Amino acid sequence: MTQLNLKPNFNEPGQRYFRAFSPGDDFYELLIDTHRDLTDEQSALLNARLILLLSNHIGDLSVLREAMKLARDGV
Repeated sequence: MTQLNLKPNFNEPGQRYFRAFSPGDDFYELLIDTHRDLTDEQSALLNARLILLLSNHIGDLSVLREAMKLARDGV
């Protein structure tokens, strides 16, 4: 049984969007801005730290296991 939410789920409390894809676009812009002006090594370190922070926030090992499997498929 899938526990991982694969549907678009980006939002910001109190923010109303006119288009369903807008919150995802906002996230992508934040992600790109976070990496701006970093070296490849710094960017890789940022990604690793972000993954660990968000994984800790999720906390559910079965969800994390499923996400890792899906992320690795096709790589």
